Amino acid sequence: MVENHLALAEVVLIHGSEDALADRGLEVALAARSDFERTVLMGSELEVGRFSDAVAPSLFSEKRVIVIKDLQDVISEVSEEIQQFLEQFEVEPNLNLIFLHAGGVKGKGLIEKIKKLKAEYILCEPLKKASDKADFVKSEFARHGRKISPSGIDALVDATGNDSRELASACSQIASDTDPKKSAIDESDISKYYQGRVEATGFDVADAVILGDVKNSLISLRNALESGTDPIMIISAIASSVRALAKVSDAPKHVKSFELAGSLGMAPWQIDKARRQLSKWRPGMITFAFTELSKADIGVKGGEVDGLFALERAVLAIAENVARGGAKASV
Repeated sequence: MVENHLALAEVVLIHGSEDALADRGLEVALAARSDFERTVLMGSELEVGRFSDAVAPSLFSEKRVIVIKDLQDVISEVSEEIQQFLEQFEVEPNLNLIFLHAGGVKGKGLIEKIKKLKAEYILCEPLKKASDKADFVKSEFARHGRKISPSGIDALVDATGNDSRELASACSQIASDTDPKKSAIDESDISKYYQGRVEATGFDVADAVILGDVKNSLISLRNALESGTDPIMIISAIASSVRALAKVSDAPKHVKSFELAGSLGMAPWQIDKARRQLSKWRPGMITFAFTELSKADIGVKGGEVDGLFALERAVLAIAENVARGGAKASV
């Protein structure tokens, strides 16, 4: 996790694909340099010579911080330019450099050059496990001077799915909106925050689909689309719920949910919910659902003339299949 007490290093490397952690790392690094003149450069837009101009000595000797985002996207000539500068780089308290790299193999040589400068290193690995997301939520609320109950954490993680930036944004807004006299934010505050918000409607659709509630699946889908929810987010929400069913279906039924939580990467209440939902699902239905969602994903991304119709077709197919007990599912 990103710490809030970075030492003021001349070079900072924020490395990894988890956007929320990268955002937080940059925010903390810049807050520590609030009295520095700031220049932000985008790697994908950086032309040869622009970096050299930015880091050139200042006539007025003011403190400066140069931020280079999306370092992995710089062209080879700019990468060489930066590497040449780093090879000759000498500690200059008035010039700080902050590099952001999204991870992966692109720009690996440049990353190694930066590391050799003993840069302040902030690793931003994806929040894959429920426990990682829970720790992130707890730290975000602590950063805002608030506490949140375990049930509140579970509810918030479930509502935001895999969108870490939405998770960070929700933490900030809920911390601000909830009565400051309340000792700990709980699931009722999370529910109140999400009531009527377009970000939550994708999970409303998912809940109806997983239960085989055909009528409410269509109503929720149309409400979600009318209120501006991205079709991709709706597909993601349904897929997330189906993945939870898949995980739980393979787990021993006699083992208690709290004992499975660590190995499945799910909260106990999520496991209990999936177990209840599975009562309507038959062999082959999970595969059927993923196949329909894959078709919908292709459709909304331009694979069909009417992407929204492709999504509605998938929602109906899955919900009707559950309602019939998997009559059309392949075993």
